[in-house]
Amino acid sequence: MSTTETTTTPLTARMDHPVFLVPGAMDAAQALSKAISRIDLGFDLEYVLLRASQINGCGVCVDMHAKALRGRGESEERVWAVAAWRESPYFTDAERAALDLTEALTRIADAPEGVSDEVWATARAQFDDAQLSALILDIGVINLWNRTNVATRQIVGALPSS
Repeated sequence: MSTTETTTTPLTARMDHPVFLVPGAMDAAQALSKAISRIDLGFDLEYVLLRASQINGCGVCVDMHAKALRGRGESEERVWAVAAWRESPYFTDAERAALDLTEALTRIADAPEGVSDEVWATARAQFDDAQLSALILDIGVINLWNRTNVATRQIVGALPSS
């Protein structure tokens, strides 16, 4: 293959989404997300969901969370800057701590200590126990969604709304 040729992944899912095939799975996922949403972190958690989805290469979730942010009136600059949040002036200290923790937990195998003491201390300084718990759970949930979508090659716009 020449350097100008590319290969493409067929735009068909490998199977129906697992949450629709395992009885009760969608209800359980939605119940956990509902519990998490009761905790106010002072910023939109969609940014955390978008960042993890970018890292994991989940087109379904990148599309969904970017659209959700824009639908809530977030600026294009903030939405597009998530991938380069460290070099961007658009995020608060709390958002930066959350995005840093998101990256550490999403890339957990890339660091021998998992989440470094520095990342943890920065997050700890911004969030109380309930907020930090909600953040950790939400990062775990989005990683579950990302991994099931990527494994089964779910297609942007093709999933039923539940």
